[in-house]
Amino acid sequence: MVQDGGTNGSSPPSASGGQNDPSIHQLRVFLVLAEELHFGRAAARLHVTQPALSQQLRALETRLGVTLIDRTSRAISLTAAGGALLPEAEEIVAGMARLHRRVGARAREVRGHLVIGFIAGEVAMPYTHAILGALHDHHPGISVDLLALGFANQIEALTCGDVDAAFLRPPLPSGLQSLQLATEPRVACLPAGHRLATDTPIALEQLDDHLVVDIPAQMPRIWWDHWTVNPRPDGAPVRFGPVAHDIESMLHLVGRGRGMSFLPAAARRLYPRPGVAYVDVTGLPLTTAALTWLPGNRDRPTVAALRTTAQRVLRDAAGQLRQ
Repeated sequence: MVQDGGTNGSSPPSASGGQNDPSIHQLRVFLVLAEELHFGRAAARLHVTQPALSQQLRALETRLGVTLIDRTSRAISLTAAGGALLPEAEEIVAGMARLHRRVGARAREVRGHLVIGFIAGEVAMPYTHAILGALHDHHPGISVDLLALGFANQIEALTCGDVDAAFLRPPLPSGLQSLQLATEPRVACLPAGHRLATDTPIALEQLDDHLVVDIPAQMPRIWWDHWTVNPRPDGAPVRFGPVAHDIESMLHLVGRGRGMSFLPAAARRLYPRPGVAYVDVTGLPLTTAALTWLPGNRDRPTVAALRTTAQRVLRDAAGQLRQ
């Protein structure tokens, strides 16, 4: 049964506020009764007995010093004072509900620190900007550090805990989880003076005899075999040349004519370099960008916030495309 600690006195409410002020519960009782205009139905909605509901209404009327409900006929109705109070009570109850929601959201706010790795130009891609921006907006309690990863340590950084998650380019070794963010074409990266460095797309087989820049042995070979299409469709193995540890050293080797490589088409915008040309290639599968994490970190509050934020950004982008 609902109890009220202020029903024994009949003194008028204090103008400055205090123990005689109406409670939110009493105002809520009044609002439900004003909607139902029936004590039984109102009591059922509030999950209280009719005597308890009547007690709360009397307490409210006593505190306000006015009669709110006309009980003189079988069908109850609002008095003039009750009708005047109705919009004020609605505003007060709605405001308190908003306050509770905000307090609850603050209590649930994720706080902590994330170290997010990225390979090559992933930090500059539109989806990365959108995800990190939304993470800041929705979870201001999470601080973020970005860590550039090389070809050799991009997987090790995840497995050793140097980063909590990373923006990478699959394929990825088994044991990692990821969320696909976008796809785009791949292009050949050739010395600017190369005979194939024109605006005309070339076929993959035209590059079969070309030396390809290699990456350090620490990186799982499946990743670089995918990027270099090794072996080629006819079964021929790729000939590898000098080793590059990151994108800048790779571009340097290409510019010096010591090999070629394949990169995402965004490299044209991200890495314009003297001595380097980007050429469209037919027969190359699309490349995929992904947000990646260890399964054991999936439900850590900060990583979960990053994952759900990325999913929300992707849904919003898909919705905008459908409009």
